[in-house]
Amino acid sequence: MEKNKVLIIDDDQHICQILKDYFEFENFQVVLAYDGNEGLQKIKSKDPDIIILDLMLPELSGLEICKRLRPHNRVPIIILSAKNKDIDRITGLELGADDYVTKPFSPKEIVVRTKTVLRRIGNKEKQANVLTFTDLYINKNYRLVEVADKEISLTPKEFDLLWTMVSSPKTVFSREKLLKMVWGYDYFGDIRTVDTHIKSLRNKLGKELAAYLKTVWGVGYKFDDKIRED
Repeated sequence: MEKNKVLIIDDDQHICQILKDYFEFENFQVVLAYDGNEGLQKIKSKDPDIIILDLMLPELSGLEICKRLRPHNRVPIIILSAKNKDIDRITGLELGADDYVTKPFSPKEIVVRTKTVLRRIGNKEKQANVLTFTDLYINKNYRLVEVADKEISLTPKEFDLLWTMVSSPKTVFSREKLLKMVWGYDYFGDIRTVDTHIKSLRNKLGKELAAYLKTVWGVGYKFDDKIRED
């Protein structure tokens, strides 16, 4: 069974180590960050299932991290803070936190609350926004595309076009349908815009993965990670 991954962002290394020990005992995978900027980077690179977040952090506050994450990312957040006034708790919850725990705290209680939040929220949205194929990783939350673990740069329309196709593999899309879904119903541009973007995507994905974007002659395109047809 895959372990849940918890990211702990707190500048107090002693607290981090205590929580790490408790979470690992409960079979969690633990990632640590000691300031706000490092925390944001690890949210992106480590893709945690839940975040334990201190409010008073160097570089970038916990509240600022919440602001930047919401509404684009719904990873569960439990705020851990020495601020115990109602206004602080309300502010944290209004910014999108799922729970708020004040210091001092019981490490065991943090683990229990984490399990409760994960059971309540689950990972359905996260899973729906992350797609993985052979050597291809796509994260809709961050609009991130990696080929063989290397990030590639796509334009907004290139990403939307790719996501539209990969989220419905083997579905054949006409050029007209892709124009409506990606560019919008009020788009009156040349239908060859789709062909141009498909060509650009194939170039950026590389020779092997370009074969996933298949041309269906006389109709349009489909995404299929099975290179060879039966």
